[in-house]
Amino acid sequence: MLTMAPARVARVAVVGGGWAGLAAAVEATRLGHAVTLFEMAPQLGGRSRGVGQTGLDNGQHILIGAYTETLALMRFVGVDTGQAFVRTPLRIAYPDGTGLHLGTGAPAPAFARAVWGQQGWPWTARLQVLAMAAGWALRGFRCDEALTVAELTARLPGVVRDELTDPLCVAALNTPAADASASVFLRVLKDALLSGPGSADLLLPRLSLSELLPTPAASWLERAGASVRLTRRVEQLQAQGDAWLLDGERFDRVLLATTPMEAARLTRAVAPEWSEAAGALRYEPIVTVYLRCAGARLPEPMLALRSDASAPAQFVFDRGQLGGPAGLLAFVISGAAHWVERGTEQTLAATMNQALAVLARHLPGPLQPVQVLVEKRATFRCTPQLARPTMGIARGLFAAGDHVAGPYPATLEGAVRSGLNAARQLA
Repeated sequence: MLTMAPARVARVAVVGGGWAGLAAAVEATRLGHAVTLFEMAPQLGGRSRGVGQTGLDNGQHILIGAYTETLALMRFVGVDTGQAFVRTPLRIAYPDGTGLHLGTGAPAPAFARAVWGQQGWPWTARLQVLAMAAGWALRGFRCDEALTVAELTARLPGVVRDELTDPLCVAALNTPAADASASVFLRVLKDALLSGPGSADLLLPRLSLSELLPTPAASWLERAGASVRLTRRVEQLQAQGDAWLLDGERFDRVLLATTPMEAARLTRAVAPEWSEAAGALRYEPIVTVYLRCAGARLPEPMLALRSDASAPAQFVFDRGQLGGPAGLLAFVISGAAHWVERGTEQTLAATMNQALAVLARHLPGPLQPVQVLVEKRATFRCTPQLARPTMGIARGLFAAGDHVAGPYPATLEGAVRSGLNAARQLA
């Protein structure tokens, strides 16, 4: 996060207080600009925040060691990242003890050792995985932009797709393999496997999502003299010469870190083509089902689950091992359009049945529903050759967010990098 000071101080408005907006506001303030942050909600964090006084998050997030900019930003605003996460080598562990467990050291050789030692797969399947991964590496983890992940991995045995590539795809891109961009998927694998020791590590939050960045970032901004305005929706954006008016208030630069729909609304009159591109994005939901069982403790803080038409969740987190209440389990359903259509009651019932079927020996008592949280527009659908809106909208007007054009899917790292990069363009 080391960049040069701006040539002159600009009065900057950052619209949107999610992770991209917070990253942009912190970086712009650090560079010496006079920053005002607008957020329409009563709290910061956007789609990655704590939910009121419940102690729950509006979704369960995983970070990896390759999220270097996100971790650096957290440290910059005062978060002890060593204490904030449970950090382990990459593990895709299932309740029956199967799964892929990477060891320590450089991720690429650790991945190869883990695949070769995967006793649950035939040796021919293990060879196929290693051969295909080597081919991806030789091609620089690049492929035809039109390919889906399902097409990219079609020659792999079904057991490998079911237990490795498909779960990784839906976890990273929140888009089913049949629809997901293979080129973006390979970029994620490249960063995880080739960014040095620890880059593929799993970082499971011990703190609420609000405590990981939104709350400490807000405190840092206020100490640094920035203005943070909550419950303040910007209604109108107008050009005024080289400046911009937000509801009549003048700013030298404006950075839109809102949802694509809000950004499209604000720019409809001043940048109609950009507005149309932002408004054309489509979305995938994520559902988080919180259940409680007194005395429950899973063998790992995070377990992968085999999902199908009757078993919704792909992962379950033991919040009791992650700084939360003992016995609280968070079941995550990514790419959840089918279950959103079926409704909350059916999704809850199916998740409870799935839990009882595969976790019975870890549940010493009855399961109790706590809450079902549905994020209908959790991420954009990361499909092949997707046209994403650009960072530059007009002179002095910029966009930031995990949906803005870039190499990453809709992840916290993508949001943070977008915010930092946009702030560095303000001068």
